[in-house]
Amino acid sequence: QVQLVESGGGLVQPGGSLRLSCAASGFAFSDSTMAWYRQAPGKQREWVANIGSSGIYTQYKGSVKGRFTISRDSAKNTVYLHMNSLKSEDTAVYYCNRIPNFDSWGQGTQVTISS
Repeated sequence: QVQLVESGGGLVQPGGSLRLSCAASGFAFSDSTMAWYRQAPGKQREWVANIGSSGIYTQYKGSVKGRFTISRDSAKNTVYLHMNSLKSEDTAVYYCNRIPNFDSWGQGTQVTISS
């Protein structure tokens, strides 16, 4: 069955960096467009970035453009989110999923930006 396992979150000071990882299994990862999403407390889950199957085509939410970079390693069935210049408003639980989304989501990884 489909499994999406996010990791790499933590508590970071404003301006810091993190690299999130999402290990995927149970589907044709190398043929899939993958995306990162986040859900802040009291808010709906929102799309952050996506990457095409080839790894060449990427898109970003406006507020993270220039600070976040999505990448993938299809040999490892893993998608990454490199986050730099982190801000308090980036605090959220981060999830990955395929586009179109699977019904089931992983547990997410908590990212907290605070001094």
